[in-house]
Amino acid sequence: MIFDKALRKRGGPAPPAPGGVLTLESSAGWEGWTSEDAVAMSRDKAMKLSTVSRCVELRANAVAMLPVYLMDERTKARPRDHPLGPLLWGPPNEAMTRFDYERLMQANLDLRGNAYAWIGRDRRTGRPGELIPLRPDSVTPYLDPAGALWYVYADPHTGALTRLSPEDVLHYKAFSTDGITGISILRRAAAAISTGLSAQQYQADLYANGGRPSGVLKTSTDLSGKPSVQISNAKGETESISRKELIRREWEKVHNGPGKGFRVAVLDLGLEYTPIAMSNADAQFVESEEYRVADVARFFGVPLYLLNAGRQAYSSNEQNSIDFVKHTVLPPIVQREQEDSRKLLLPRDREQGLRVKRELKQLLRGDTAAQAAWYKALWEIGVYSVDDIRALEDLENVPGGGHRPASLNYVPLEFWAELSRLRALQGRREEKE
Repeated sequence: MIFDKALRKRGGPAPPAPGGVLTLESSAGWEGWTSEDAVAMSRDKAMKLSTVSRCVELRANAVAMLPVYLMDERTKARPRDHPLGPLLWGPPNEAMTRFDYERLMQANLDLRGNAYAWIGRDRRTGRPGELIPLRPDSVTPYLDPAGALWYVYADPHTGALTRLSPEDVLHYKAFSTDGITGISILRRAAAAISTGLSAQQYQADLYANGGRPSGVLKTSTDLSGKPSVQISNAKGETESISRKELIRREWEKVHNGPGKGFRVAVLDLGLEYTPIAMSNADAQFVESEEYRVADVARFFGVPLYLLNAGRQAYSSNEQNSIDFVKHTVLPPIVQREQEDSRKLLLPRDREQGLRVKRELKQLLRGDTAAQAAWYKALWEIGVYSVDDIRALEDLENVPGGGHRPASLNYVPLEFWAELSRLRALQGRREEKE
């Protein structure tokens, strides 16, 4: 693994310090929760539900596509020659692109409640040189007797433990009740996701049995007292079954399964088939499916239109997209910016006002007409220059594009009386001429 090689560069693993272990589930003491809630919903099991899979992918991609940059909080300038720059907008390690790294971290955050990355530092300067994602299930935060926070990493192959300093671990948390470990969305939504999986399995079983519910075969003959029948099973072994079971198997062989529904049945020996009728209106598949999608989407904070559900309207969808950015994407972004600034920047960098930021404008762009009107309004009041606008559109600067226009139609109030007098005098001169 990449992390194992990084540890060898670092000089080998260090033994964990003694102290009370604070497990990953320690913050899950929610009233009314049982131990089954903590383990019932696995990541792979939940991702089989299309709503969960799509929600996780949408959230992960939204975060991963945002450009990362440095900004001076005092001047709002963006230094591009800082030593940390190549790590922020370049590959974080030798095996991943920046997009892959960010998407993996967000997926771990959603599916496990915690996302960890080890910071490989230059021994001479102390500056970060690489970021190695860690498996959330292999990392355990704990507090030593003095109350200091540490992280223990358990190698998934050998079980060897390595103690990591919190300054060397990026830790992004989901909603937490103790501020140390996060509670995953899967755990909080376990009941809703389990219901969706059960309904999905029910529908699969329904269609696997010919797209209709089972029925009853009736006969006036007593089959229970008949002698058993010897048949060969799929393994070639001989087994003894009752005649009642034989009739059931023969019926299912002909009429159950995809492509076998609604076949003509030929009955003998006085057999009668009575179906157990159930209409789609009774099952309410459509209504229940919409409710399940909305229930899961509510936990993830994803608007229904992004899941191809709910009512579709351009005006409302545009507003929902903005709300998705503000209330779903922005909170984890703020957490990342604060964690990255605290642990990736050196103390002297933070004292100078430098912070790690992410550009959200890519997610807030509207249609072309609205974007053009926004640029025009900011250009006219001197907020943006032509080069500023071109930079936001990933275009290079042009000659003269750095100038900022200003209108003389609006002036400070303290100059209003003087300018009004001068304008009146100018009007009189023009009348005389």
